[in-house]
Amino acid sequence: MPFIQKTIKFTAFAVATVVGILLLYMLLARVLSSITVNKNQVNTTDITIYLSTNGMHTDFVLPIQSEFIDWSKEIEFSATKGQATNYNYVAIGWGDKGFFLDVEDWSSVKPSIALNAAFGLGSTAMHTTFLRNAIEDNEFKKVLISKEQYQKLIRFIQQSFKRNEQGEIIQIVTDKVYGQNDAFYVANGSYSFIYTCNSWANEGLKKAGMKACLWTPFQEGIFRKY
Repeated sequence: MPFIQKTIKFTAFAVATVVGILLLYMLLARVLSSITVNKNQVNTTDITIYLSTNGMHTDFVLPIQSEFIDWSKEIEFSATKGQATNYNYVAIGWGDKGFFLDVEDWSSVKPSIALNAAFGLGSTAMHTTFLRNAIEDNEFKKVLISKEQYQKLIRFIQQSFKRNEQGEIIQIVTDKVYGQNDAFYVANGSYSFIYTCNSWANEGLKKAGMKACLWTPFQEGIFRKY
């Protein structure tokens, strides 16, 4: 009996600890994401970009060509299955490689993938998707930024790609792409429950001098700013 009682107490304590940590995490996410960094913005119409979400993950949606960069020179159309070139925008996101390649939906998440991602044990990847149009709706938020902000955002994104000795981004050759117009690349950085795909997007906003959360692991914090 004493052993059973100790086991029950230990189990109850462990469960209570996990629940407490999760509640604290959610509370901090809510509080810190409500604090706005770079709150004061100058009205500008220089560059139009979009922030996109699938409900969980944030991407930057950028014009392929501008006076500052032609994204198709680095993120080549030929890297996609379809290899079509008649696109005007590219969506760029960062995240855990295991989630990107091995999780079709939340019902297929394996404990090993979730644990590796949560505790920074996996590797990371960039996911790029070419788009013909970008229209503001519930999933696409239009954002007008200055030329200076866009140049800073470009630098942040470029630095997120891991590169070979020639300075070229490194494609992840896989048949697990999502369609005819996307590709994966090796990324810098480590994913964890502290620094998620949305934290990466939020960092990009910060470094570009755009409105951002003090910290957020979720996309909701970002989209409350825009």
